[in-house]
Amino acid sequence: MPETPEAKKAEDRRIAITSTIPVEIVFAAGLEPVDLNNRFITSPDSKRMVEEAEGAGFPINFCAWIKGIYGYAKRSGIKRVIGVMEGDCSNTHLLLEILEEEGVEIVPFQYPLDRDAGRLKAAMERLAGALGTTLERAEELRLAMQPLRRKLERLDEMTWRDGTITGLENHVWLINSSDMRGDWRAFEAELDAFLAQAGKREPVTGGFRLGFVGIPPIIDDLYQALAARGAYIVYNEFQRQFSMPGVFSDLVEQYLAYTYPYRTSLRAADIAREARSRRLDGTVHYVQSFCFRQLQDRLIRRSTDVPVLTLEFDRPGRLDGRSITRMEAFLEVLERRSPKRLRPHVREDS
Repeated sequence: MPETPEAKKAEDRRIAITSTIPVEIVFAAGLEPVDLNNRFITSPDSKRMVEEAEGAGFPINFCAWIKGIYGYAKRSGIKRVIGVMEGDCSNTHLLLEILEEEGVEIVPFQYPLDRDAGRLKAAMERLAGALGTTLERAEELRLAMQPLRRKLERLDEMTWRDGTITGLENHVWLINSSDMRGDWRAFEAELDAFLAQAGKREPVTGGFRLGFVGIPPIIDDLYQALAARGAYIVYNEFQRQFSMPGVFSDLVEQYLAYTYPYRTSLRAADIAREARSRRLDGTVHYVQSFCFRQLQDRLIRRSTDVPVLTLEFDRPGRLDGRSITRMEAFLEVLERRSPKRLRPHVREDS
């Protein structure tokens, strides 16, 4: 069936992102951001996407996130990608080279490692120019989106303070704030409905309060497995960062406060602060196989006084028996530290 002009126009508006970038600039340009990470990992066919990348020549012992992103990009026919060339992993740089060789237009963006405001503003201006808009227009979008970002902060508070939103729900909403599912107004309307429904729930009681730090998990059932054992996530580190919590004077300040692309010390300070304010009993640190961020584990462990369980996985799937055993042993350690805290809570993540 031939493609309609409307469908072609909608396809032309799509521009993929490989990591969180100033999405306000994308919306200001009248484009639809597509976070390849989110689309890959939420697909029921995520395992197959990894296999397709391996069939195209990606090594077996290589980051499955990169392979899955490639697999989704090829399936979806994405023609343009905003690639973070500084402030993301070197594997992403190679992925962008491969996509460019295969005919995908790459629009570069850089986070300055030294968090220099002038360099970041210059990078934003270059991105705006490449997309056909201005930083001034993006600033107007930032102001328009502020109520939505405050609602995301409220969702986070309802997770750790009120106990009416689960860690899994928190994860899903906050991780999707990287691209607002391509339409921030529709995303806000859906969030309004969810918050209204969640506000009528009875709060969760009992159990351990855990943090989840590191990149979002590639496995399906971590939150559910913890909840089934009387422990629940009340802090999702990177997912919260994607939502841009806080009040800022402009777009540059907002993305200088975003911890992901900068030094681990900035993340560690954020983790320590949130661990104290949310009264965490422990932390789960997720690391991806064949990822340089594994080396950050020793720094993360030093950032908080609570016990840390480090879990490593490679491909999409479910928790294996060894990981479940380690999780249960970790919860036993928490039980010895705080007797009688481990008990079923009212509502499990679904």
